This record gives sequence, structure tokens and C-alpha cells, in this order.
Amino acid sequence: MSLDVGLDMSSPEFKNRAYALYDRWRVEEPVHSMGTTGGQQAWLITRYDDAVEALKNEERFTKNNRSLQAPGEPGLLPDKVFGLINNNLLGSDPPDHTRLRSIVSKAFTPGVAESLRGQIEEITGRLIGELRQKGGGDLIDEFAFPLPIYVICQMLGIPPEDHALFRKWSDDFIAAATDIEKIRGVQSSLEAFASYVNGLIEERKAKPQADLITELIRVQENGDRLTREELSSTIFLLIVAGHETTVNLIGNGTLALLEHPDQLALWRGNPDLDSTAVEELLRFYGPVEISTNRWVREPFEWHGKQLQRGDLLFVSLASANRDPSQFEDPARLDLTRKKNRHIAFGSGIHFCLGAPLARLEGSIAISTLIRELPNLRFVVPREEIHWRPGRLMRGLQRLPVLV
Repeated sequence: MSLDVGLDMSSPEFKNRAYALYDRWRVEEPVHSMGTTGGQQAWLITRYDDAVEALKNEERFTKNNRSLQAPGEPGLLPDKVFGLINNNLLGSDPPDHTRLRSIVSKAFTPGVAESLRGQIEEITGRLIGELRQKGGGDLIDEFAFPLPIYVICQMLGIPPEDHALFRKWSDDFIAAATDIEKIRGVQSSLEAFASYVNGLIEERKAKPQADLITELIRVQENGDRLTREELSSTIFLLIVAGHETTVNLIGNGTLALLEHPDQLALWRGNPDLDSTAVEELLRFYGPVEISTNRWVREPFEWHGKQLQRGDLLFVSLASANRDPSQFEDPARLDLTRKKNRHIAFGSGIHFCLGAPLARLEGSIAISTLIRELPNLRFVVPREEIHWRPGRLMRGLQRLPVLV
């Protein structure tokens, strides 16, 4: 039987088999037909070189599907939901993308990330202390999630008592992301998210604070460079992307180390590996499985497949990062790997703005965890640890550990 017969690519079952499927598709069908999504033909790119081409080629692919619609043609999503998800730098093409990225990038430089080191170390130490005191727990709920959500919410000026709201709304979105039909199913959750964000904007307009939301509002008012819709959508993106990737980096990275005790011991005994180790964990179990949506601008042939105007294009970052044409022995976890040009954070103009912060958080969190908790181990057998549903991300539902 085929490995992929009837397999929903957003299911945990797909995640379990994904790397074997990618190995086959890279050879047999590098532009893999995914059937239709929301009435559109969808294609999955699986080879490294093709992935980089798709991520960088702004002439052949667009991030804004409404640019392909005829005037007056109804959108695939209600305007309010579409605007929340797409009126930001991740859902736009130049010149809008260029303008938006220039505004937001100032808050996510390597220097800004490094200035947060002390705060990240303090939170990490506190969370590890709580795990040690209890003798273990769910590493996702009690460590991987609280750390990055606290940091991004501190930057934005969002009170800690609202963090749980973002987890619910973000989980709903991530489970549905890249699938128009599933996004329609969580419309009420996204509308609640939008209402909360708009409330934050009104609060900051009335009472400015020393936070990123206030800075984005000032840019809007003084430079007339951010529309109200762009402001709301940008805050939405920062909340979701500001923690989801790092939660998965910490959770997936810890899982990989527990699965490979030789590499765990190697890193514990060699602090000089902190940088290369995180890069290898990003490659091995990257936090983003498949890129966000792109659409084909004009018909063309690619590896024998006929792509049509309006077709959906997905890039499997997970497959590209296991491509043997780019990585030696790609299925092996090697924390000392030297040649490691992974694309876990994407490539081209949409390369993840938060990559410096995610790398710093991941490095501090995982290196401290494995050194402070030398008896860290699974509570349950590996087969009882499951991936979260959703096509976009690769992340764990739970990771029960003893310390």
C-alpha cells in the first residue's frame, strides 16, 4: 500500500510518516500534487534547491492571492478574517512588504534580541526551578510555551493574565493555517483575536506606553505608513509568530535530544556547541513544517507538472532540510554539523524577522535545561508522544518528562 493513501497532511499521522514520504517525493515527484484546497489545485515543493527558488521568486509567485482576482470577485475568506491574517509583511508582496518590513524590523535586530538575554535567562531559570521542585511535568505547558509567550508579550505590552487567551486563539489558527476551509471553521476565534487586538490599539492610543504596540501606532500616525488594518494584522502576526516557532524549537529540540542520548551527552559536556547545536535542531525537527501560502502568478511547467495561474504552492521546509543533495547523512542528528545551510526560517524577503530572538531563546532554554536537569527523561514511551495537528507547524501536543 502507498504510504500516503488517504493521509491528511495536517494530521499527526502524516507527521509520523512525513520524512519517509519526503524521501520518496524528492525522487519521484519533487513537485507533489496535494489535490485541491479550498477549490484550488495545490502543489508541494520537496527539494532544497526548488524550495529556495520558490521562496525567493517574487515574479513567479505571489503571497497575496487577491492580486490574482478580477475586480469585484469575492474573496476566499471574509474581509475581516482575511485582513487579520494577511495585511502584514508575511502576506504581502513588494512594495507593501518592503514598507512593512522596514517598520517592524527595527524591533527584531540581533542587538535587540541580545538585549533581552538577561530576561530570557531569568525566566528560563525560574521555569526550570519549578520543574525541578515538582520532579517533572509537561515540558510544553510548563516550559516551552511560557518562555517565548512571556517575552513577546513583554515586548508588546500585553498583561500576563491574557497569555492563555493567545494560546487558544493561536492554537486554533495554527491548526487551520494554509487550509482555507479550516480557517473558515475557526472564524469566530479569529474574530475574537481581532477584537482583542483592536482593543489594545485603542488603549495605547488613549494611553501610550513604552512598548512595541505604541511604537507601531506612532509610526502609523506620524508617517502615515501603516493603515489601521496593517497595524492590527502586524500585531496579530507578532503575537502568533513571536511564540509559536520558539515553542516548537524548544519542544522539538528537547525531543530530538532525548531520542539521541549520545548527542545529548555531547552537548552537555561541551558548551561551545550551543550555537551549532541549535542550528542542527532547527534543521532536524524544524518548527515550521510547510511554508505559508503562495500562489502561481502565470502558468508554467515545473518538473513535468503544469502549474496554472491561481494554483496554491506550498514549500516543505522539513523536506528541504533533509535533502541529501544539500546535507550529508541528513537523517542523522549531528550537533557538530559544519555545513548546515538549513531553511528552517525560510529564505528571501520573507525570511523570519524573529529568527535572532528565536535562536537566542532556543539556545538559552535548551542548553540550560539539559545542564540544570541531568536526569531529564521521558515519562511515557516515545510512541505515546504525539505531534499537534496542522499543516503549517511541527510541534508537540505534550512532552511529559521526569527530572
